[in-house]
Parts: sequence; C-alpha cells; structure tokens
Amino acid sequence: MVNWLRTSKTSSVILLFLRLWLGWSWFSGGVEKVFGTPPFSAAGYLKNAASHPVTGPGGNILYGPFNAFLSHVALPGAGFFSFIVKWGELLIGLGLLLGTLTTAAAFFALLMNFTFLFAGTVSSNPLDILIGMFIVVAGFNAGKLGGDYWVIPWIRRTVGGWFHKPEPTDLNTKTKAKAAS
Repeated sequence: MVNWLRTSKTSSVILLFLRLWLGWSWFSGGVEKVFGTPPFSAAGYLKNAASHPVTGPGGNILYGPFNAFLSHVALPGAGFFSFIVKWGELLIGLGLLLGTLTTAAAFFALLMNFTFLFAGTVSSNPLDILIGMFIVVAGFNAGKLGGDYWVIPWIRRTVGGWFHKPEPTDLNTKTKAKAAS
C-alpha cells in the first residue's frame, strides 16, 4: 500500500482530491481567523482547554504534560499562539491547495490536529488526521499534481547537496591504480 501511495498515478489523482478537500478546510478556517472581525484570539479556547482537561473514566487527567503545557506556556503566550494558529491554518491550507511543500503542510496539519485532540476538541480532527497521514506517507506523490512537481526538484538540486555524504572511496581501486603506474 505504501509503495502504491508513493508511486501510482492513480493514487496521485486520488490524493489530489483529498489534498484539495483538506486544504480548503484549513485555508477557509485560516482566512476567517486572519481577516475576520473581531480579531481572532485563542485565549478563550486555551483557557477552556486548560481548565477542562481531557479525563478518563475515573476522572483522572489523561494528558497531564499537555495540560501543564497549556496552563504554563500556551495560556500565558496566548497572543503568540493566536498568531501561530491563524497563520498556520492559512499556510497549511495554501500549501495543500497549491500542492506546494505538500508533505510539510500535511505534517503541520497533523501536528495541529493532534494538539486540538489533546485539548479535547474532536470535531473533524480524526478524519483530517487520517487524510493527513495518507498525504504524509505518499510524500512527493501527493503534490506531484501541484506545485511540488517543480518546487521539490528545485529544492533537491539547490539544497539537497548540503545533505549528501561524499561517496566512500574504494581503497583497493586506489592501490591497484598506484601499482599499475
């Protein structure tokens, strides 16, 4: 299945429609938050999530470290997190709609969806996570019918050389060449 997702032309067409659907969801939410009136603030959501953590059947807090993060980092930094959420949603949506940096956009969509789940918001997050995982697993093939067709080869040519290890040299070849001369 993974090989099919990563190489099949049929899967790239199916992924195109999934990517567009998911991208529109993120993009429209981001546009509403960035350009909406009144200005978007995550403070209320963060306060509610921190004061009503996800609990198990016995009433114990299931995601204690995440709840501590909400209370001690996210809530005091609500302005920063409001900025990250609204622009993150917009850019994730744009990346998925245009098929540009698709895998990165889907990864950050997954990150945000899991964050919403840990905070106790279910809504469409499970379906979004499932689609996002297919897109991440498909890698380049998910954006092949989009901007990634041009952008990813350019990145590989331009930046890719920074990460390549030099080819190992075969000492036997060098020794034989010296012996022959």
